[in-house]
This record gives sequence, structure tokens and C-alpha cells, in this order.
Amino acid sequence: MTSILRGVPLLLVAAPLAATAQDAKPKPEDTERWSPAVPVVTPGRSETASPPSDAIVLFDGKSLDQWVNVKDGAAAGWTVADGIVTVAKEAGNIQTRRSFGSYQLHLEYRIPANVTGMGQARGNSGLFLASTGPGDEGYELQIMDSYRNDTYVNGQAGSIYKQFAPLANPVRKPGEWQSIDVVWDKPTFDATGSVKSPAHVTAFINGVLIQNHVALLGETLYIGKPSYKAYDRAPIKLQAHGDPSPPISYRNIWVRDLN
Repeated sequence: MTSILRGVPLLLVAAPLAATAQDAKPKPEDTERWSPAVPVVTPGRSETASPPSDAIVLFDGKSLDQWVNVKDGAAAGWTVADGIVTVAKEAGNIQTRRSFGSYQLHLEYRIPANVTGMGQARGNSGLFLASTGPGDEGYELQIMDSYRNDTYVNGQAGSIYKQFAPLANPVRKPGEWQSIDVVWDKPTFDATGSVKSPAHVTAFINGVLIQNHVALLGETLYIGKPSYKAYDRAPIKLQAHGDPSPPISYRNIWVRDLN
């Protein structure tokens, strides 16, 4: 009888401890922020921007020679037709053949007019400003349909994903071309791999400032808190997101290496 009674308190203590450990497991919702809402701004109109004379043209409407598949380094595998490239989700993410440090980048994208879904499952893609791994590792500027489509504010179009909401929401409705311009100041590290200076991003959508030299907290993470790992130069990546909505398209992509 004594041995049975001695075991009872242990069982009573163990159950709350197990529940606490389960509750502490990180969840995607832990890093989603829904307020305050991002103000909607109607952007002005402009013609397609021609690359500057010193730009490296990453997509000119003819081929994806400057890009490779992230998984195996083979041909990019997205669909090129009529001067645009459309995401092929089954092919996966693509990234530039070249690696970059700090740079200025321009691209144009179009959410399909027949886009479906809601929240994050609506026209989702992403611009990874430095692709540091084979999956979704790196630093992501979110691209998705944020035209009258609610989601967490640090995950909508123009956000530094799961870190900083955009200063404004200047996106156009699906079916219209839109532009993104970014200045990427890469992070620097000392000999031990510790951060000397964080990465900074200044970005515009349709000519409207959405990120103003913001200091990043680290690489993009879907679950958990961001952190840095040392690198010097890295490719630029475009995401083939796995949501079921029709894929988005890109055109006129160029970069100026600022090193």
C-alpha cells in the first residue's frame, strides 16, 4: 500500500509538466501580427522601367538563362511566353546563377485575374533577397495578392515576412502589372560569424515606399524567431509557393550590384 501511495504524487506532477511542454511548442501563429491594419494607398501610373546601363538583366522576356532550379541547379523550368515568365509550381523555387552582396533590384509581377483562394493561399510567391539554402531559407520580401484580401499584416504583400509589416498597401487588383524596387544592404559578420551590422531593406511597390531602411532581425522563418547565419554573397530567389491558386507571372527583372 505504501509503494502505491508514493507513486501517486509522481503521476500528478508528471501530467502538468507534459502539458506545459506541449503548450510551449512553437506555432506559426506565434509570429503572426494582425494589427494595426496597414493603410491602403492608390498608386500612380508609370510605364515599364527600362534597365539602367550598368544593370545586369536577369529576365528580358526571352529566356531564363540567368536562373537555375534551387533543388538541383538544373534549368529553371518555369514557363516563358509572350515576354513574361510564369511560376511552375511543380518545378519549385528558382534562383539566379550569380551571387550578390548589396544591390538595387527591379521586377514586375502580375497576380492572375482569375486568382482564387484567400489569405496566404491567394497569389502567393516571394522575393528572397539572399537565398542562403535549398528550401525557403533566406530573407523574404512577400509577394502575394493583398488587394482586399485579409491576412496577418507582417505576411501581406510588401512585408518582410513574419518581421515587418509594410508602411502602406499600394497594390493593384489582380490582372494588372505591378512593380517592386528594392535596395538590399547585406548583413556583415566578423570572423566568428557574429553579426557586425544587420541587413537593411528599402523597398517600393508601384512607386510607394513600403520599407524604409528597416534593420532585419535575421532570416525568414515560418515558425519561430528569426536569426542570422553568416554568409558573404548569395543568389536572389523567386518562390514557387505551394498554395492551390493560379500561379503569378513576372517580367522585366534587373539588378545593379552595389559592391
